[in-house]
Amino acid sequence: MINTDEKLKELRNKNVKFIRPIFVDILGRMLDFTIPIHEIESIIKDGKGFDGSSVEGFARIEESDLKIIPEIDTLTILPWEYKGFENTWREAVVFGNILDTSGKEYEGDTRSLLKSIIEKYEDIGTLKCGAELEFFIFDNDKKPTHTDKGGYFRSGMYGEIRKESQLVLNEMGIKTEFDHHEVAYSQHEIDLTYTNALKMADNIISTKYIVKKIAKEFKKYASFMPKPIATINGNGMHLHLSLWKDGKNLFFDEKKQGLSDIAKSYIAGLIKYGREIQAGLNQWVNSYKRLIPGYEAPTYLCWGTKNRSAYIRVPEYQKGKEFATRIEIRSPDPGCNPYLALSLIHSAGIRGIKERLTPPESVESDIFILSDSERKNLNIEVLSPSLQKAIELFEKSELVKETLTKHIYQKFIENKKIECINFNKTVTDYEIKNYFNVL
Repeated sequence: MINTDEKLKELRNKNVKFIRPIFVDILGRMLDFTIPIHEIESIIKDGKGFDGSSVEGFARIEESDLKIIPEIDTLTILPWEYKGFENTWREAVVFGNILDTSGKEYEGDTRSLLKSIIEKYEDIGTLKCGAELEFFIFDNDKKPTHTDKGGYFRSGMYGEIRKESQLVLNEMGIKTEFDHHEVAYSQHEIDLTYTNALKMADNIISTKYIVKKIAKEFKKYASFMPKPIATINGNGMHLHLSLWKDGKNLFFDEKKQGLSDIAKSYIAGLIKYGREIQAGLNQWVNSYKRLIPGYEAPTYLCWGTKNRSAYIRVPEYQKGKEFATRIEIRSPDPGCNPYLALSLIHSAGIRGIKERLTPPESVESDIFILSDSERKNLNIEVLSPSLQKAIELFEKSELVKETLTKHIYQKFIENKKIECINFNKTVTDYEIKNYFNVL
């Protein structure tokens, strides 16, 4: 635990003048405000009130008062200095718990939801997670104009944005382990080092903010949109998962020198409930433009050890690295709310363990080259092709209802239904191009 007095002394010694509490709305979009440093002690004790309607997303309700109680363990100093006309100062960011007017945890707070899900299943194991964040670097935020013609591991530009972002993140205590140019033109990836699931969700929010900030300094725009350009690969956010208890990785079986039965049941749960939780992992209309064959994104609910087209990939076991035994779920995209997504993923995986499920046969060849009859023989289901279909399954799911608070469940579905209606009413460029001068 962090000593509060020592932390506050460090803030003052480093010219920190403002604290910026960070939270997300139900859709995972980052929100923040700032408070002067002299208010921090009272806010740690009593919290800071704000207008609660901001956390509703599109489906706003009546104004309601909420407050955030900062978690001092998450407080970190932004490693740059702000300059005004006569003053310079630094700021620190902090995550926290959102409470309602009665002092209870706010039912619309997805961060509190993830904390409760993790605590609920601690007797089985604690979830750890790593993340691969893909993003594009475009010329501006008006349209997706390419900034390079690089490919996988080669010939890209603006690697300095990746490096600068990592240096900033590392200084903030967010460890990174890898970066590279991705497959598509202008596409990049930064990988975040394994940590507990709640901290990883915080780190994902912070990373997206930092990458966008650094790109702006280079006069470019970083986009985590799942599929900004139709004819190239989209952005994924592969999550690497394992369960731990008493210092041991429960996904590793020493006798088998590989994946444990617990890990296989967790996989089976993710596959069985994959279509039901999909709307929480791919939550935008645009998300489903990424999940189509031919662009290295999964469309079938299968798993394999070498198959990168699978919904779940199991990295091959390396002797001496038992701690690294894990599974990789490849369908999420960086547009999702990571707190909501990890809550659903963990609930589905744990359900697989509780039901003692066994996964279907692993698929080691590219799923897209299999015939329909071969897929049928392997009992391979298809992920939903649209947000509208995914929401229908999400809304009916008992697992989803048991995982989410009533407020999050209702408001998330309401938001997504509004999004589908708005999209279906929109006349797209495709329609103009193909119908306007013909019909």
